[in-house]
Amino acid sequence: MIKKIFVALAAISAFSAARAQSSEESAADLVVFNARIHTGNLAQPDASALAVKNGRIYLVGSDADVLALKNARTVVIDAHSRILIPGVIDAHSHVLNDSGYNYNIRWDGVPTLSRALSMLSEQAARTPDGQWVKVIGGWSPYQFKENRFPTLAELGKAVPNRPLIVQYAYNRAFLNKRALEALGVGTDRFPALPDTKFEKDSRGKPTGIVYGNTWTFVALETMVPQLTPDEEVSSLVYSIHGLNRFGITSVVDNGSRWGYPKAERMIDGLARGNRLNVRLPFVVLQLGEGGPVNMVDAQLDAITRIAPISPGHNLYPALAHGHEYRGAGEVLQAETHDHENFDRPAIVIEPDKMRRLVEEDVAKLVKRRIPFRMHISYNENITPFLDALEKLNAASPLDGLRWSLEHAETISPENIARVKRLGGGIALDAKMALHGDAFIKSHSRKEALLTPRLRMLVDSGIPLAMSTDAFRAATFDPWIGISWMVTGKSVSGSEILAKDNRLSRVEALKLFTRGAAWFMNADTELGILAPGYLADFALLDRDYFSVPEEQIKSVTSVLTVVNGKVVFGAQDYEAMSPKLPTILPGWSPVKAFGSYHGEK
Repeated sequence: MIKKIFVALAAISAFSAARAQSSEESAADLVVFNARIHTGNLAQPDASALAVKNGRIYLVGSDADVLALKNARTVVIDAHSRILIPGVIDAHSHVLNDSGYNYNIRWDGVPTLSRALSMLSEQAARTPDGQWVKVIGGWSPYQFKENRFPTLAELGKAVPNRPLIVQYAYNRAFLNKRALEALGVGTDRFPALPDTKFEKDSRGKPTGIVYGNTWTFVALETMVPQLTPDEEVSSLVYSIHGLNRFGITSVVDNGSRWGYPKAERMIDGLARGNRLNVRLPFVVLQLGEGGPVNMVDAQLDAITRIAPISPGHNLYPALAHGHEYRGAGEVLQAETHDHENFDRPAIVIEPDKMRRLVEEDVAKLVKRRIPFRMHISYNENITPFLDALEKLNAASPLDGLRWSLEHAETISPENIARVKRLGGGIALDAKMALHGDAFIKSHSRKEALLTPRLRMLVDSGIPLAMSTDAFRAATFDPWIGISWMVTGKSVSGSEILAKDNRLSRVEALKLFTRGAAWFMNADTELGILAPGYLADFALLDRDYFSVPEEQIKSVTSVLTVVNGKVVFGAQDYEAMSPKLPTILPGWSPVKAFGSYHGEK
């Protein structure tokens, strides 16, 4: 009898332990409830709660079903009926290129030129001897209430005692007298830069305004004080924080001036501290060490000899798609780069140069099954590129190899169809939102209303994303682009897209979520909120789907989650936000002003 009782007690104990273990295994790591979830999943478009386990979505459903998965260790978040969306994916940006982030004043979102100038004065007072006051991209004169550029007199008054550079996209820059002297402009000390023009006064002396293209301003950046390695890592931490603030959880880094593998040392610095709070797949752009270089050959040398790596190789395996090599681009050869300076007429590349690029260089990538991206802004250059690519495809089939056109602002209907037949994608960008007023002056309002052909591109079914092309050519705030796609208005309030060329709010968001996931080769893991997908999402500060149109550009996140981990919190969730390390250097403009207007 005693033996039977002992066996029964043992069985009950084992059963209880099994139930406890089963309960533990089924418990969620994180639960969000009382939300209005836009899943992006047509099979289940709406829900009120979701559960996360091991970095992936575990369940999407009702509050009752999801809350049943919590235990004492589950992090439980009340969304307070806010809108929750899939994490924003920026399919084309340049995070690693902006290693000097902490040295720069961000004019992104600043509403008036008056305030922008006062920021310069404030920063000049804290900038130490030997350093510059810098504004490098991300802004537009059309965002200001004054609707104009600063004058040289205003800039000189704002910063009289430090070298100053204010760069507008990759189109022009303003230098004060101290900067001209430091660079030696007008003397033998300053190198001859191609396609670069310094404005001169009546006496033939440089005024301080310089016009150029991408390479002009890449070169200028090498001539100013550079950051220490620790400052570069700090810059990356704070630039990613700025991205997370807008609900951005993934970014395709589309090439940096540093090239591979030099830029990766910054990622190593974050990885060691487990602070890579965004998925950052990367594309390799090799500029070389000076002088003419075959950029494709330089890349092949880097990935096969210097630091061997192959497409899909993740250099930060602790995070899926954390720092994954995604191929070549966006510039494949300097001589075929058509830039995108909307202050000027289109730069048309000789068709034979496009043909040689494909025959001699793209062919090498196709042979090795290396994905590639090609920066082309204008349809006049897209046509000969596709002519040559179709011939290459006939001889060496692309056969599912992921490739894309980047930007493609003026692509024609015929060329959209050709890209689709070749299996390519198109990563658009929202520079028209910032610089479309200049495009109207250089091209025409009629052409601007169809630039790009958003409605046709969406309806074509081609793999399609919207991107920012931050941090210099445009702002890193995706909601500026989303606002433009929905309202048709630029940052000045001008009509920039025809009414029949605009998108619904759902369609516009899709280009920054599910559509963009294709460009990461992660479209079965990211872009929607569904069981099995990676747990990246953002809780918004307002109802994106119903607020007045003029508020769309002001949307931010109050809670951003990457891989099931909170990486940003504000308002009710500020206490959940990871503590940022001390910013370096201590005089950084980002410390004083934040990464975006209104953050501080």
